[in-house]
Amino acid sequence: MTHPTASQAQRHHSRADQLIHQFDTVLRTLVPHAAQPSRPTPAGDIVDSEISDAERQHAAGLMRINHTGEVCAQALYQGQGFTARLPETRSQMELAAQEEIDHLAWCDARLVELDANTSLLNPLFYMTSFALGAAAGAINDKVSLGFVAATEELVGEHLSKHQQTLPEGDQRSRAVLRQMEIDEAHHEQWALEAGGHRFPGPLKSAMRLMSKVMTASVYRV
Repeated sequence: MTHPTASQAQRHHSRADQLIHQFDTVLRTLVPHAAQPSRPTPAGDIVDSEISDAERQHAAGLMRINHTGEVCAQALYQGQGFTARLPETRSQMELAAQEEIDHLAWCDARLVELDANTSLLNPLFYMTSFALGAAAGAINDKVSLGFVAATEELVGEHLSKHQQTLPEGDQRSRAVLRQMEIDEAHHEQWALEAGGHRFPGPLKSAMRLMSKVMTASVYRV
């Protein structure tokens, strides 16, 4: 009977640890209120002005979209990190994913304040995004990083638009989105500086079309 060598055992242990970490991240991503931020919410002690019920519902719809966007971002980074070839790329994916956990928790907390729920469609969008991220990472790191840059560019556009369309009195949501926009811009810049391939315009247009499907469905569900 043969026994595994130390290196084989280490590889097996590392793989097992990776799977456990992935499962834990899935739970923290999909279970409401499970994500724990490493930074305090940017809303801080900001006090909102009075808003109507209709404005509150609109703000909740926008924050639900942003929360689902962070679910997708988590899945994307997890899928890419799972198949990324270069160790430094994988470590950067993990760091960016941690900042996305902050965003996820901030949006979740704001939805609670608005007396609203997260989207019931999150598991579907999570699985789709994970598959896309893993596929991009399996091609090569340049495509994977390019996908990150293109996605973060798209997310930044949404965040900027949402800050403009939020009810005037909803300053807490606006503060959260403002910090998220700053972080996403850093992720985009990192991905390009790390060698990410700039996606062509037609491909970005296709991504925007897919994003419209997500936002239209998640706004109310």
